[in-house]
Amino acid sequence: MNDQRIREVVIVGGGTAGWMAAAALAKFLANGESRIRLIESEEIGTVGVGEATIPTIATFNRMLGIDEDDFVARTKGTFKLGIRFDDWRRIGESYFHPFGQFGQDIEGLSFHQFFLKLAQARRCADIWHYAPCAVAAAAGRFSREQDPRSPFTLPYAYHFDAGLYAAFLRDYAEARGVERIEGRVADVEQRSDDGFVEAVVLADGRRISGELFVDCSGFRGLLIEGALASGYEDWTHWLPCDRAVAVPTANVGDPVPYTRATARPAGWQWRIPLQHRTGNGYVYSSRHTDDAAAEALLLANLEGAPLAAPRRLSFVTGRRKQSWNRNVVALGLSGGFLEPLESTSIHLIQTGIAKLLSLFPDRRFLPVERAEYNRLMRGAYDGVRDFIILHYHATRRDDTPFWDHVRTVEVPESLTRKIDLFRAKGRFFRYDDELFSLASWVAVLLGQGVVPEGYDPIVDALDDDRLAEAVEHMRQAVRGKVAAMPSHADFIRQHCAAGSGQAPFQ
Repeated sequence: MNDQRIREVVIVGGGTAGWMAAAALAKFLANGESRIRLIESEEIGTVGVGEATIPTIATFNRMLGIDEDDFVARTKGTFKLGIRFDDWRRIGESYFHPFGQFGQDIEGLSFHQFFLKLAQARRCADIWHYAPCAVAAAAGRFSREQDPRSPFTLPYAYHFDAGLYAAFLRDYAEARGVERIEGRVADVEQRSDDGFVEAVVLADGRRISGELFVDCSGFRGLLIEGALASGYEDWTHWLPCDRAVAVPTANVGDPVPYTRATARPAGWQWRIPLQHRTGNGYVYSSRHTDDAAAEALLLANLEGAPLAAPRRLSFVTGRRKQSWNRNVVALGLSGGFLEPLESTSIHLIQTGIAKLLSLFPDRRFLPVERAEYNRLMRGAYDGVRDFIILHYHATRRDDTPFWDHVRTVEVPESLTRKIDLFRAKGRFFRYDDELFSLASWVAVLLGQGVVPEGYDPIVDALDDDRLAEAVEHMRQAVRGKVAAMPSHADFIRQHCAAGSGQAPFQ
């Protein structure tokens, strides 16, 4: 037996990150020999104001063996097929970032390459007509039934209440032996020889010792930064938004199966439809507007009656220089923050958990394992960072100082290289295991007006008429698939309506 096995895991902080970590560790460390404790305080609120996600969360839930209908009902969730972007390229223009693919590849060539050739000759429709998720979202339809005979799939994610999701995972974790400790951390004890965390001391004097500590304490980073001073890489020169104001509203009509992101004078506004309410918020730059003006703008652009007072948040976009330092691993806001434009917050938590499980330490805490974890997490954050910067950088807007700034600021070389390759001949290369695929980059690049000057010359080896016929067949196939789906609202009513005693969407 390995006498170096980790037997005491302490998670500091609850919320989405803490309970996701607790649930996953309970699932995979349920050996009767490892104790998992989570410390959280009811005095300290969580940041969660409602969450939009991406399809990878379905993988996490399946890994835990969670029943989807039960999960959606208990979190009062809805389904999500992508994000609609309004006014990002120019005021009055919209585009859609769908999950899944555009069309089908032909003879090894990416769909968008022969689309570019046909589009130049005006022999095809807009590219969004070939994306099942985009067409279904526009029609307000949804289905999770995948036809094995069809090449077109409908990947999906969820909108849900973040507080309810944390409570759902808490039930899951506690049923598998996780111990929740109510209390507020007042002090951190470290070993004198190497600085490893030995224990945390609560405000009432209780001492909670551990071998591995998972810091889910939010922006404060009580362990990763407060105790270990791991450092923070600030990205506000690229992404200047540093404030948000959020407010829930009553639903107006049935919930749509997508998130909406609307560009505003100093940032952007989100709209996330749930079964029982709609989440709304304005992410903005405090250098380009003040809090009162931001709140007024949000309240003036709501579609339903407010259900609570507006809530303000402050943040610094960036990431920890070390996500794993000594015997502390930071997850969620403790590890970094990227504004929720592409709904990546929970994905980055999930990524951190998956990498931790893959590199799970013993009590030796080998430096090579920590170094690999930190390399992988840097890559994950940096890849998402570049994709979000793209939305701001590739704009034609010059109507406010904010949009002038984000349009003209020098962007990371890694992003410049991708834009230049795409602008030339529509080429794209995915690095390592970065999150966003070719289809996502194509959606945002074309949606923001980055249209390639040419296309891959190999496309010219294919017959133009046959290409046009094949592409039209794809468009008709997508239309037929979507037409056979139920409405998003009807699907929820039939399968996973919240058991609140009221009809959903009221």
